[in-house]
Amino acid sequence: MTNKKRVHLLGFIQNGVNSHATGMWRNARDKVNWDWRRPPYWQHMGQTMERGFFDAMFIADELAPYSNVDGKSDECVKWAVQCPVHEPSTIVPIITTATKHLGVGVTLSTAFEHPYSMVRRLSSLDHLSYGRVAWNVVSSYSKSEWNAYGADMATRYDRYARMEEYMEVCYKLWDSWEEDAIIADQVSGIYADPTKVHEVDHQGEFFKCKGRSFVCRSPQGRPVLWQAGSSDRGRDFAAKHAEAIFAVHPTVERMREYTNDLNHRLQATFNREPGSVKRIYGLQTCVAETRTEAQEKWERIKANIPLEGALAWISGHFGPDFTKFKPDDLIQDIEIPGIQGLFESMLHSKGGAPVTVKEGALYYAQGMGMPLACGTAKDIADQIEYYMDEGGADGFMLAATYTPGCYEEFVDYVVPELQRRGRLRTEYRHNTLRENLLEPDDETPSINTIDLTARKSRTGT
Repeated sequence: MTNKKRVHLLGFIQNGVNSHATGMWRNARDKVNWDWRRPPYWQHMGQTMERGFFDAMFIADELAPYSNVDGKSDECVKWAVQCPVHEPSTIVPIITTATKHLGVGVTLSTAFEHPYSMVRRLSSLDHLSYGRVAWNVVSSYSKSEWNAYGADMATRYDRYARMEEYMEVCYKLWDSWEEDAIIADQVSGIYADPTKVHEVDHQGEFFKCKGRSFVCRSPQGRPVLWQAGSSDRGRDFAAKHAEAIFAVHPTVERMREYTNDLNHRLQATFNREPGSVKRIYGLQTCVAETRTEAQEKWERIKANIPLEGALAWISGHFGPDFTKFKPDDLIQDIEIPGIQGLFESMLHSKGGAPVTVKEGALYYAQGMGMPLACGTAKDIADQIEYYMDEGGADGFMLAATYTPGCYEEFVDYVVPELQRRGRLRTEYRHNTLRENLLEPDDETPSINTIDLTARKSRTGT
């Protein structure tokens, strides 16, 4: 019998008070007895995801508060719209020293940092984590980020051209240390063979770099590369460079369309091997013992969303000041310069029917336009299987609501159901994130399952 495709799970979070569900800091169940600014919170989050056999925690980032409402960031500060957010790579060692298998994907922008220092940081983190680091490659789409760094915002075309060269320099630096470059001969005193530590001499349009990487070859050689390309140019960049591609689509039809398009680009344009890239789609979940309890819980979650904060968020992501439109104006009539792919998630949030500004803002503020799986563990497992089998998903980026409870509940209830169906690993078979992420589905799983003794009833208010 052919084994079923197994799902790859990632926790989608930010190093901040609020992540991708606006207003969740108000939720009565959010961060009870936890302080997100301190290590124990992140250690517990990592251990919870590892207990659920997640591939990684994915840390999103934004470099400055959005300033699209009246040209100011007041609304983002006031309503905690992805603000405050602390630097993401600082918590990687905290998470990986508290876990043995969980990977950590960190979002770092190519816009304001030279490739040399980026490689040094990521390779150092890969060493410290025993090879469990991923890099979500971004170029900074928000004008507020460019303003904060005192730079003129580049066009979308220039950002991608610059990012292509950025990756070229990174690859050269990562590959500058050969695997057997370190000799460590105590008798002769020779530590490394300089003929196997190559000097990079790059003289390009955007970057110059002359020197050897200052960090020796890390366990993975280079971090796992993540990308979230949505535009035509972005999809090509993702298909060329990424080992996992993250996308948000509200329906299974949109997932399948994206999957088919990427498959064509991967094989026809870039001649990449099948299975070398994982398609990871956004998903928000709300689980309870019964469907009624789950729906009631979801209504309580939505009640925390302030409309003003929701409007500030879509203004930051998409460009226009949405507070200047009437609540019943249609978003289909609004031209946006921001993230095209995510804007389409709002456009299709009602199955093609017109969407008002108010509807779109509140929908997007629930979880960045991700589809919702709400119900019992079996209901959510059914939906996950449907998206995998019909939408072409290899895995899911699970957006946070209240933390750490939303992940504890998913691990306690949904994970065992997925394991019973043969849809989720029951052990980590490899040491590095790349090996676990790209392992073929025909590898025989063990009979070990999640420890259910930790289960508690967390489905109340």
